[in-house]
Amino acid sequence: METITSRKNPTIRHLRLLASDGAYRREQGEYLCDGVKTLREAVRFGAKVKTVFWKDRAEDMELPKSTEEVLLPPDLFDYVCPLKNSPGPLFTVAIRGCGKPGKLESAIVLEGVQDPGNVGTVIRTANAFGIGAVILTGDCADLYHPKTVRATMGAIFRQKVLELDTAYLKDFLRDQGLPLYAAALDERAKDLRQVSLRRAAVAVGSEGQGLSKAFLDLCDETVIIPMNPDSESLNAAVAAAVLMWEASR
Repeated sequence: METITSRKNPTIRHLRLLASDGAYRREQGEYLCDGVKTLREAVRFGAKVKTVFWKDRAEDMELPKSTEEVLLPPDLFDYVCPLKNSPGPLFTVAIRGCGKPGKLESAIVLEGVQDPGNVGTVIRTANAFGIGAVILTGDCADLYHPKTVRATMGAIFRQKVLELDTAYLKDFLRDQGLPLYAAALDERAKDLRQVSLRRAAVAVGSEGQGLSKAFLDLCDETVIIPMNPDSESLNAAVAAAVLMWEASR
């Protein structure tokens, strides 16, 4: 097993860029994950784990034969790890190819949701409720940002996630036979309890602005989550969870 001790090592620079630069992640075709549980999930669900960076000492874990292992002293590990106080390990995973999405029975669409924690939580929740796909469109947080990945709690390795241009989204959903509903504060919006979300896609907008007008114009109908009139709105991930629960019923 290789040991790296210098911050000037090219591998250390590579890890720092993977942690901070979305364009670099796409260019290199890999992203960073951390934690023993997440590593076990990655191996279990067939993600291509490329290199595992252990903090101080390696654990006895069965890894794919193609996986490299590297030992980092604690101070150097903390220097490259994007998350504070991580016990490790840190590991790189190959970005999956898009491939054909296949036939979808349901989808949750996020437009411009910029908080990585919210995007990751939606992916985790979608997997729990059996939602066919999470679709990211507009200026969403990077799917492979370390905080997004961590918030999925391993669901990123098993949940179908699509990144689609908004201009193409409507045609894609039409081909799938899925109507598009928008969750929005709209006087014409229907009470969620009065709408069937079976075989449908439902969209949630950004934390501050909600869905854009251009996006709302693409939607077939708008729905609203009934709640206390003193409450203005819900967190994007919480709203998505309510909608996905309703769809899963």
